[in-house]
Amino acid sequence: MGRYVVRRLLQVIPVAIGVTFIIFCLVFALPGDPIQALAGDKRADPNIAAILRDHYHLNQPLYLQYWHYISGVFTGDLGETYNGRAVSDLVSQRFPITLKLGLTAFALEAVIGIVAGIFAALKRGKFLDNVVLVSTLVLISIPVFVLGSVLQLEFGVNLKITPVAGIQQGWPQSYILPAIVLATTSMAYIARLTRASMTESVRADYVRTAVAKGLPQRRVIGLHALRNSLIPVVTFLGFDLGALMGGAIITERVFNMPGIGQQLAQSLYLRERPVVVGLVTLLVLIYLVANLLVDLLYAVLDPRIRYE
Repeated sequence: MGRYVVRRLLQVIPVAIGVTFIIFCLVFALPGDPIQALAGDKRADPNIAAILRDHYHLNQPLYLQYWHYISGVFTGDLGETYNGRAVSDLVSQRFPITLKLGLTAFALEAVIGIVAGIFAALKRGKFLDNVVLVSTLVLISIPVFVLGSVLQLEFGVNLKITPVAGIQQGWPQSYILPAIVLATTSMAYIARLTRASMTESVRADYVRTAVAKGLPQRRVIGLHALRNSLIPVVTFLGFDLGALMGGAIITERVFNMPGIGQQLAQSLYLRERPVVVGLVTLLVLIYLVANLLVDLLYAVLDPRIRYE
């Protein structure tokens, strides 16, 4: 297991370098000249723009610009904005907000989705199963910004249970509503995936054998059927953990939460290329670490899986 973890960590390095290089090229290929806007209009002193371009290495070839960036990343430096502020400062200020939102949404979608899928599988073809199938289909069909606006109006304006926007009241009051919105689509997919996987597991021969031995149904379902059923669900959750951080862009805009998602949207609009690349690099690293954890959980759920 130890050698497997080391090998996977070493594999993360070339993947991270390759992905960040592609992102770097795409972001710096965007049209527009942020330095010209920063230095002033066309009547501004061209020497100022030249100094700024030299400071941010924009006069160098793209591969040299990337080398300056990636060499800084390995020392913990994500670069600086065109206003001279370190991107790492933005991350330390805004990332905890996105992290709270993402983990809250992750917990909601995992618990509610898995529980709903289990009950739907055990009551297959009955009323509860139909309720889960129909409700999850509806939730998948509703756009995030529409659901967010409806919940804001109902729970924030009419019922006054939660804040309409912002994070002034802290966790969980200010986070629960956007977390529900962020988790809704994935929750529906997890419920349907758990139902399909659980339905297949309860029909397997090893489950019939366990029942024939006289084991209690709760033990058969929880120990035997559920553990094998969770393998595809855990895979989905691993991919979704990274997606939640990036998917928070729309949710944070709707609920006016000053997290990574909102900062990323603002930076794209303002052509703050170093900020965009730095934040996306952070999201890529989170995604890679989440997938490593998923691989390690496979052996916990299914002891037959061994890593050499």
